[in-house]
Amino acid sequence: MQRLGLSQSLQQKLSPQQIQFIKLLQVPTAELEARIEEELELNPVLEQGDEEEEPSVDNQQDEASDEEAAQEEKNDELDIDDYLRDDDYASYKTNTDNSDDDDDREMPMATGTSLQETLLTQLGFLGLDDRQAAIGKQLIGSIEGDGYIRRELESIVNDLAFSQGIDTSLAEVESILKKIQMFDPAGIAARHLQECLQLQLERMDDGQDVDVIVAKRILAECYEEFTKKHYAKIQKKLDLDDEDYIKDAIELIVRLNPKPGGEVAAGMVKNQYVIPDFILVNNNGKLELSLNSRNAPELRISRSYSNMMQAYDRSDKKDKKLKEAVTFVKQKLDAAKWFIDAIKQRQHTLLRTMRAIVDFQYDYFQDGDETKLKPMILKDIAQIIGMDISTVSRVASSKTVQTDFGIYPLKYFFSEGIATDSGEEVSSREVKQIIKDLIDSEDKSKPYPDDKLEDLLNAKGYNIARRTVAKYREQLNIPVARLRREI
Repeated sequence: MQRLGLSQSLQQKLSPQQIQFIKLLQVPTAELEARIEEELELNPVLEQGDEEEEPSVDNQQDEASDEEAAQEEKNDELDIDDYLRDDDYASYKTNTDNSDDDDDREMPMATGTSLQETLLTQLGFLGLDDRQAAIGKQLIGSIEGDGYIRRELESIVNDLAFSQGIDTSLAEVESILKKIQMFDPAGIAARHLQECLQLQLERMDDGQDVDVIVAKRILAECYEEFTKKHYAKIQKKLDLDDEDYIKDAIELIVRLNPKPGGEVAAGMVKNQYVIPDFILVNNNGKLELSLNSRNAPELRISRSYSNMMQAYDRSDKKDKKLKEAVTFVKQKLDAAKWFIDAIKQRQHTLLRTMRAIVDFQYDYFQDGDETKLKPMILKDIAQIIGMDISTVSRVASSKTVQTDFGIYPLKYFFSEGIATDSGEEVSSREVKQIIKDLIDSEDKSKPYPDDKLEDLLNAKGYNIARRTVAKYREQLNIPVARLRREI
């Protein structure tokens, strides 16, 4: 049996303007510039420059003289036509062509020869026929930026058959690959790390160097043990009495280049620059915080479009076509005003959040000593500034601050607390630094396992579990004790 009923409920929904503000708040400085440029192109009412007093519809008649009003009344239709013509192109683009040049200077492209060009030049010296040269070019085209060929040779054989009509065999492709593997840099075109290291050792082999001979045997016969640093197993498997042979050979392998394509390819890498959102300066003990000027663009409402609204207000020719055009302009005016307010609100929220972080971590920002970082979570800052945790999270997740001792992401200053014997709480960053110092000073022939690090930290007064030690060690990108062991 079906029934009809009424129910009342309260729901909280974000308006489109609130959603747009949240997106503006979250973007970093570099993306904000692109967002502002996009808005300037879409909305001809919005201009970049010093703020001007925005005339409202209510007081427009007071601002203009009778003579100006009469003139604008005559030219009302012309103003609307001009507006419609302006809408066909982005005035922002025509007025700011030089900004692209500035961006190019900030992120320069280094000149040089690419990895592919270097290899193709060497391929030309082999004197191959057209068929072999085509296979060689296909192989070189499959080499990735770090110098490896990770595509299966069977797939390359199929590529040659389908894309170039070359019917070849796996053996023929592999024979040409062997020739390419003799190119510079050493180790190029390897299919995996083991082969890359072996190719480099082949260049060193004169049949007399004991270290090279032992190193080649280690890679050929004990590669798995080598990757796991099971040195005792290597010594036993190779039946070597002198441990120094193993030590010297491993030192030789470690010095080899695991990414042979990196040196050549680096010449074509575009330089990346971090644009800080905040600038913090220590002026004789006084911390001075400011927003990056790019976060505070000077935006204004176009005077010409405001005058258009003024002329329409005084016009007697309020025909339907004109009214529709001016309604569109009014929508653009409202959108421009909202965008300017949203940018200002973003600036206010960013500064308010960063000031709270600086005050909370005041001792740290004086000299950058990590041991002075206090435990701090998003909730702490949210309570100080009276905003939601999600707002603080959006600010902290993608923003950076430039200090006297480096550029740091805001999330760097947030950390959980670890209790000490004295009942105080210290930042997890302080504990991580101590773990790093302990590992740096350990005997590499007998590195500390996690349970030993736990004991050492507990002895220093830090109440920490072994699993937490393991988590912090992994966050520091430090391998387990067995992989840190050296002979």
